[in-house]
Amino acid sequence: MPFSDDALDRLRADAAEIIARYPRARSALLPLLHLVQSEEGYVSADGIRFCAQLLGCTETEVTGVASFYTMYKRSPAAQYQVGVCTNTLCAIMGGDQIYAELAQHLAPGDGGHGHGHGDIVSADGKVGLERVECNAACDYAPVVMVNWEFFDNMTPESARQLVDDLRAGNKVTPTRGPGRLCTWKEASKILAGFGDGQAADGPSAGPASLTGLKIARENGWSAPPSGGAPGGRPPGAGTVPAPQAPAGGQGGSEK
Repeated sequence: MPFSDDALDRLRADAAEIIARYPRARSALLPLLHLVQSEEGYVSADGIRFCAQLLGCTETEVTGVASFYTMYKRSPAAQYQVGVCTNTLCAIMGGDQIYAELAQHLAPGDGGHGHGHGDIVSADGKVGLERVECNAACDYAPVVMVNWEFFDNMTPESARQLVDDLRAGNKVTPTRGPGRLCTWKEASKILAGFGDGQAADGPSAGPASLTGLKIARENGWSAPPSGGAPGGRPPGAGTVPAPQAPAGGQGGSEK
């Protein structure tokens, strides 16, 4: 449905602030799509029209961008979007199993296929489930994200408890980052460039992320200085064995 007058006033004021950050108005399209998504929970035809009119683009151009990125939903999203990483490492550590069991838990009989980008939405509309690509948290695999906040080292059991708590309205705290989990609309507003004051809250890295740094410090290893002179490195680092000629003859291309 069309934006109300109050919604248009809010959107225009926020959009003007976003566009002012860029030397060319068209560069503001991605955050503007997050902005209209924060109003309705998805990028509607009205949202696309709003962005096109502000930026001097065609609606087709805006639609091409909105339909390319899976972070933009083309139908109403759930209050909490649960993304299960099924990229290589998370998948073999249990991500595929987590997704399959959550799909059956949230929508029995759906078959786990979902619709569109793969979203499966619970009957109450509170939780949406999707497969996502690498969350850049491989050291905590398998990882689940809720509205782009991390839930690390998950199991099928802990994932089911997570979505049950979300549906019941229980307090849910991300493994790392802020202590309060925002809604999908609030997350979209943050991605549009309007922070909620939680950006610096909580740890962003944990022991698994810092293991390499700990070992390097214990051994006195360091990165080479910018001038290129060798610094302290682990034994054998930076050395490449000389190529060996094939047995029975000399190296080189065949004649």
